[in-house]
Amino acid sequence: MVEWEGPLSEAYERALTYLENLPERRVGPRATSKELHEALGGPLPTGPTDPREVVEHLAKGVDDGLLPSGSGRFFGFVFGGATPASLAADWLTTVWDQNAGLYAASPAAAVVEDVTARWLVELFGLPSTTSVGFVTGAQMANFTGLAAARHEVLRRAGWDVERDGLIGAPPIRVLAGAERHDTIDRALRFLGLGTNSIVPIAVDEQGRMRADALAEALDADPGRTTGAGGNAIDRPTIVCAQAGNVNTGAFDPIAEICEIAHAHRAWVHVDGAFGLWAAVSPGLRQLVDGIDRADSWATDAHKWLNVPYDSGIVLCAHPEPHRAAMSIRAAYLIQDEDGERDSLDYNPEFSRRARGTPVYAAIRALGRDGIAEIVDRCHAMARRFADRLKTNDVQVLNDVVLNQVLVRFGDDATTRRVITDVQNEGTCWMSGTTWQGKAAMRISVSNWTTDEADIDRSAAAVLRCLQQVRG
Repeated sequence: MVEWEGPLSEAYERALTYLENLPERRVGPRATSKELHEALGGPLPTGPTDPREVVEHLAKGVDDGLLPSGSGRFFGFVFGGATPASLAADWLTTVWDQNAGLYAASPAAAVVEDVTARWLVELFGLPSTTSVGFVTGAQMANFTGLAAARHEVLRRAGWDVERDGLIGAPPIRVLAGAERHDTIDRALRFLGLGTNSIVPIAVDEQGRMRADALAEALDADPGRTTGAGGNAIDRPTIVCAQAGNVNTGAFDPIAEICEIAHAHRAWVHVDGAFGLWAAVSPGLRQLVDGIDRADSWATDAHKWLNVPYDSGIVLCAHPEPHRAAMSIRAAYLIQDEDGERDSLDYNPEFSRRARGTPVYAAIRALGRDGIAEIVDRCHAMARRFADRLKTNDVQVLNDVVLNQVLVRFGDDATTRRVITDVQNEGTCWMSGTTWQGKAAMRISVSNWTTDEADIDRSAAAVLRCLQQVRG
């Protein structure tokens, strides 16, 4: 008989200890790479080891190398944490061990994701027919959305990219803001379009794409090219907008962008990794005005829905090109013919875990109002952080419209030194960046547990490190 209780009990006890100590845990790793290798490495095991002992050894070995990104004082990147319901559902997802690629492989996983997809579409205020795919993160959400875009703009030009590839296809141009996220460029590389397909569009001082610059670029080069039949056609065009700049949190004017782009028969894809969640807040929804007019969207539930990794989400207003870009047929597969959801029609994976289950649990536990409260509170905490730091020695570089705070401490050298000292000090953790050619500290507030005490304690630590650097 298999002995489950020992290793699972060990894992539960250690998980609970970690979570209960998280609020006061040092926010940063406590071990070097060498120390971690010494704790975890050694020769390849030749024989079996008791499972409970394995779990104990692993937990002890990694503990000092963990970056406590679930802490309310972790402000690096836009990571978020994990709510109790989503974490528990993630454990069950692992226990059930369902292959969520096909309805036939797990009817339960398929239905959970179908229900969750409908809830997400309603939360974001998108067209009711929008298709949804659950992917690893925002990178693959952008990839999938742009794959659907690639299919459709080439189909209009008479080219079947899934059948014929890109050799000989009409060239696609991609217009994107100069301050776009790098996952857009990477997705275009994956898709075979290359970064030279990008036409960078000028942005304002907050990193927002200028709608007038987009219009000028499209009007200046209407983009006539030769179609598959040798006839002149509009050049296949994709416009990438951004809901939430990764440094400033600023939003492109999406309504204007959609109007301009659609007048030129372009597909509009919105990278809303964290910013799309502003749509759930009645007080912040104006930031995404016109979002429902786009053609595809990418976001990440690990960010503001605070579910465990990995939880990317792609949404598409046009299910047909979405399925055409992703779906596969094989004689040995049992694919449903009665309208049930086969998730491999909507994401680039084949076999995968049922990652929609934690998203379902988070939405069920929080409801629309609870999700909005997290977004609103993080916004308020970001503004509080900016107010606490704003002194004669600290420059806040951005308008705090959402959850991002961008600060600078006089010059590049001082700024970088403060960032390093704060990370080493351990009260809180935030990352550095370069904004408009200058070094800056980038503070991202996206954890559901972050409160005023976390902000005040962290701001005091930043100012203390600044004083020490200046001293």
